[in-house]
Amino acid sequence: MKLLTFKGGIHPPYRKEYSNQKPIERAENPKIVYIPLQQHIGAPSKPIVEVGDLVKVGQKIGEQQGFVSCNVHSSVSGKVIAIKEHEVAGGTGTCIIVENDFKEERHESVKPKGVLADLSKEEIVGIIKEAGIVGMGGATFPTHIKLSPPPDKKIDTVILNGAECEPYLTADDRLMVENPEEVVFGLKVFMKALNVSKGYIGIEVNKPEAIEAIKKASKPYSDIEVVSLEIKYPQGAEKQLIYACTGREVPSGGLPMDAGAVVNNVGTAAQVSKTIKTGMPLIERITTVTGSCINEPKNLITKVGTIVSEIIDQCGGFKENKNVGKVIMGGPMMGIAQYTIDIPTNKGTSGILCLDESESRTPKPQNCLRCGKCLSVCPAFLQPLYISAYSLKNDFENAQNHRALDCIECGSCSFVCPASRPLLQSIRNAKREIIANKRKESANK
Repeated sequence: MKLLTFKGGIHPPYRKEYSNQKPIERAENPKIVYIPLQQHIGAPSKPIVEVGDLVKVGQKIGEQQGFVSCNVHSSVSGKVIAIKEHEVAGGTGTCIIVENDFKEERHESVKPKGVLADLSKEEIVGIIKEAGIVGMGGATFPTHIKLSPPPDKKIDTVILNGAECEPYLTADDRLMVENPEEVVFGLKVFMKALNVSKGYIGIEVNKPEAIEAIKKASKPYSDIEVVSLEIKYPQGAEKQLIYACTGREVPSGGLPMDAGAVVNNVGTAAQVSKTIKTGMPLIERITTVTGSCINEPKNLITKVGTIVSEIIDQCGGFKENKNVGKVIMGGPMMGIAQYTIDIPTNKGTSGILCLDESESRTPKPQNCLRCGKCLSVCPAFLQPLYISAYSLKNDFENAQNHRALDCIECGSCSFVCPASRPLLQSIRNAKREIIANKRKESANK
């Protein structure tokens, strides 16, 4: 059978062997959780509790602000001891700090939401919105927005991303192997919410157990197709996954809905299933703790707000014979290196990757060779060398003219560059500046 894929891409060392055979375990409950109010794309939520309040598991403690935002819930029961700025992934942010009483009392709002057949599209979207569910592949885009396309956008396909093409990470793989029914049920929820009759679950062929489990779970549903994907990075990116599964291309500057599709992660689908069946909002997730510096790599169910150093300790800590060079939230291609491990996990913490110094050393950049390798691997058909060059000269207008905003930030260009140019970093900077300038222009109108 021909494996489906996209044009471009790379084949980095995948390093899945550290943890892909490690069954999912539940991490120890933390004594204190630091729950960020900004753990999603968009505006941070607003605290609706005060210091001294007693909260329960699943209780809403942060309310979404604006259209692109998300509710935040307590992952433990206990007492709010502070609401203050704290180190978080990527910098600092306001956190609601809760001292765990270990009673695990559930909030009265945590109850089953009914039978799927009896729920309307509007009710499904409302349940997902209230539960604060976001894209759990790492992007953390609010899921209820994806399920609310404008009337002029005709959606006919829902795709679940089970590719997990990011090296080292195995959380989605283990989820599909151990809980395939929840993934399939979540896809059925998405299909009903969008009123579509075709669903795909795309899985790379380096996950044979997951493919077999998902095929078995989806067998009763003729409207669901399990798609075997070629092993290639970034196979799980939205636009590339749409092309692989349907042959459709998302137009430049467009969104998946412009190709008639909505893409969600398998982890998001499983969380939606859990919320419909039990009423529990998004308060925990599977996190892969891995890398050459970790004594016991694991796939752990971690409470949102757990300090990373505590999770690493539960995996045996760092190896004594290794000098830790980087700790990355996520994978090595799209994850963000952290300056401290005293930061909390969030809804998007798919992995905690610990690399030694030799693996994380940044090579000195040389002059561009004009070899064209970055062009040949770019899955978005961009010219990374030109966008980067303009960005480094602060010429963001020309960077925009070369479609900088179409960059999916996969890092393929930097990976293959023989001159070690800072392609991804400079393109990211260009995107930030272009978006900031657009906002200024809109504010001045």
